[in-house]
Amino acid sequence: MERQEELNLTGKVVIITGASRGVGRQAGIDFARRGAKVVLAARTVEADSALPGTIGETLREIEALGGEAIAVATDLAKEEDLERLVAAAVERFGGVDVLVNNAAATTGDIWGKPFSQLTRAEWLYQFDVNVHAPFTLTQLCVPIMEKRGGGRIINLSTGSGEVFRKVEEPPKLAAQGTFSLAVPGYYSSKRALDRFGNCMAPEFFTQNIAIIGVHPGLVATELVAIRVKEKGLDPSVAVPTTVPSRMLVYFAACANPFEYTGRLFWAEREMADMGIELDAETTACPA
Repeated sequence: MERQEELNLTGKVVIITGASRGVGRQAGIDFARRGAKVVLAARTVEADSALPGTIGETLREIEALGGEAIAVATDLAKEEDLERLVAAAVERFGGVDVLVNNAAATTGDIWGKPFSQLTRAEWLYQFDVNVHAPFTLTQLCVPIMEKRGGGRIINLSTGSGEVFRKVEEPPKLAAQGTFSLAVPGYYSSKRALDRFGNCMAPEFFTQNIAIIGVHPGLVATELVAIRVKEKGLDPSVAVPTTVPSRMLVYFAACANPFEYTGRLFWAEREMADMGIELDAETTACPA
């Protein structure tokens, strides 16, 4: 792939789910630095001693940079919350140009629970957050984007996606250190999200809307820092949050997103292959 020119994002309205920490938090800040108006969505409103980060904190960081944003408390498993999120974006900023489906169900007992112990409710919850929420948000945003002349939808994928450019994917690890990678609901639901992007790309093309999947890799987020400490996860392979965030910005700003629509990309590899550098003022949010 060849690197494209990046268009000005000033004034573009960007919804980012899972924006209280990790890649979502970093992306909110990086989009705001580019002049975008950012709508931050997450469940975490009040500080949690178990896991740092709130949408209010992300909002304050953006405002300290002179950026413009709003924070909307959103439970992605609740349809009414998703409707309220998009309505808030329209009410405050007049529409939506970019939707970043970043949030995922990655905490609690669900993670690392083997298939035989996984309850139906736990399985369905992962699909509610990882697939059904992006479906609903996409369905709410597409008509708005079309009226504004087009838009971009960027879905955060996972290593279960077909991003390795090999005949067969590398064998899936069962664990890393004492950290279990037995998460069938997570991988299955993320693969469903990938397929959603594949199959919707032709239809969205007629509405001037691109839908792109991005595999962030193992990222040095606040949650990963905890798992490094508690579960023996190897931190040496983790990339800073700035890497996937930079690629989210690139795909939102590239001149011709239809070169990428319906496809999956691995943030670290694509950033290196296309010679994309971090913005001069960009620094990783502390984990």
